[in-house]
Amino acid sequence: MTEQSLLKLSIVATIALAFCGIGAGLYSGSFAVVFDGIYSLTDAFMTVLALSVARLIAASAQPKPEGKLVERFTMGFWHLEPIVLGLTGTLLIGAAFYALINAVDSLKEGGRLIAFDYAIAVTFVTFAVALAMAWFVSRKNRTLKSAFVALDAKGWFMSAMLSAALCVAFVAGYMLLQTKYAWLAPYTDPGILALVCLIIIPMPLANVKQALLDILLVTPPELKQHVDKVAIATVQKFGFSSHYSYVARVGRGRQIELFFIVPQNWPARRLEEWDAIRDEVGRELGGEGHDRWLTIVFTTDEEWAV
Repeated sequence: MTEQSLLKLSIVATIALAFCGIGAGLYSGSFAVVFDGIYSLTDAFMTVLALSVARLIAASAQPKPEGKLVERFTMGFWHLEPIVLGLTGTLLIGAAFYALINAVDSLKEGGRLIAFDYAIAVTFVTFAVALAMAWFVSRKNRTLKSAFVALDAKGWFMSAMLSAALCVAFVAGYMLLQTKYAWLAPYTDPGILALVCLIIIPMPLANVKQALLDILLVTPPELKQHVDKVAIATVQKFGFSSHYSYVARVGRGRQIELFFIVPQNWPARRLEEWDAIRDEVGRELGGEGHDRWLTIVFTTDEEWAV
């Protein structure tokens, strides 16, 4: 199964669960269940964006890409990936903050009584489906190793945990109705919603942080060290004066620019010899493929490198 087909399956399943959750929440009177549906619907919308970006990246990686978009974005579409990932995390955090505010407001007003039996059934089914999808998507991503699919799997897992927490809370609320603590039952729905929101809000922060680093072209230390190690060995092997390296990670793409400073008045070399050095450096760097943008320049003028 490809990245795109897996994301398509996830989109269909997410939208189906989302509408079922929103409808069930409105019927049972549970804003927590409605939030679960809205959260899933937001996740589905962002997965559609992720699928579109994945298609663009795949199209631009073809040997002879065609299309107006490819012509307008000759540097590729890698930069869209961290934008989508960051936007996804930000929207999910925003939705959780909004739900938290509503939950606190409801608690202040004495809570709300809901149809616990219906809410229990719906949240249990949602939990089972979401957990199965989280396992399935994570298993498939062992070979795909896609950041989009990984985030989608995390979204399914978060949805499963949210549904499980809601189900347990509704069972507890239903049991409270049969006791002298029945007055606490109306606080069950907003109380568990507030707790779930406090747990969910920090979860996408790591993805947002990484997306921001990619958007700002912050150099990954490990990649920079590896590139410099290969470049220094090349300088010593061929007798170059020095080197300059510029490295960035943008989504799944790695952008590497290497400038080797050649001593002046060196004996002339054929272009094939310089190309052979480039090929050797490329092999030492590793990771050759559509997601690596490698530029290697040889010059005697340092101003071209700085």
